[in-house]
Amino acid sequence: MVYLDGAFVDASDARVSVADRGFLFADGVYEVVRVYDGRMVFLEEHLERLRRGLSELTIDWDGAGGLETIARRLLAENGLERSDATLYVQVTRGAPRRRSHTFPEGVRPTVYAAAQAYPRHAAERYRDGVGALLVDDQRWKRRDIKSIALLPNVLANQRAHENGAFEALFVEGGCLLEGSHSNLFAVEDGVAITHPTTTEILPGITRAVVLGLAADVGVEVREEPIPADRLGAFSELFLTGTTTEVMPVTRVDGAPVGDGRPGPVARALQAAYLAHAGVREEDAGRTSAA
Repeated sequence: MVYLDGAFVDASDARVSVADRGFLFADGVYEVVRVYDGRMVFLEEHLERLRRGLSELTIDWDGAGGLETIARRLLAENGLERSDATLYVQVTRGAPRRRSHTFPEGVRPTVYAAAQAYPRHAAERYRDGVGALLVDDQRWKRRDIKSIALLPNVLANQRAHENGAFEALFVEGGCLLEGSHSNLFAVEDGVAITHPTTTEILPGITRAVVLGLAADVGVEVREEPIPADRLGAFSELFLTGTTTEVMPVTRVDGAPVGDGRPGPVARALQAAYLAHAGVREEDAGRTSAA
């Protein structure tokens, strides 16, 4: 069951107009909320970012406050009340009567939401780390908006997948910015470094949580550009994201990061993040998705 424009319907019966601007122009925004054991985490933070994205694109929709009720019903309808899952929400500008590059007036936004089972990544990935691939950044300049225009991200992620890597890391102007679906931290001399919160990166919800938790585990953090030519000097790299949590990166383009093993900063922040999210230790250690 999915939610579409005020109704809960079977996914096979859900229909969106071919005139929808999300279909024609990628004119919309989305959010993905993590669910642990049927419990949504950091929902308000996701809704606030959704509101900001809608405002930046001047899409007039004020229904974000009702999404928690919609989400809980979706979890129930799909038998996910006690499962690890994700909630996907997408809002587009809607379907005007004719295609035009100018914004239509009086058109109701299209609102879609769905819940699906999403087990945690295999414990081995957190224990051993994952590989990443460097790619040139060819995205638009408003990466702070969680736009549905994800083709450059998809192409980068596919390239990483074809090369046996978990994630693609975008490089622009000699700096490491973020991953195709995650934020990036580097560690040098025990200090965690992440790109400043600008229009060049997405302000990740998990990234913000980790920034807030760093002091609790004695980790100094600096928000500054990460030079790509300093890769060899970093003792650790790690990713943060809604479904990624805090994921150590131990190889980039096949070369080891530091000693090639997850480091103490990533391990400490992953443990702090799971505790803050209320994920039980026995659940955190289980092997789930590949």
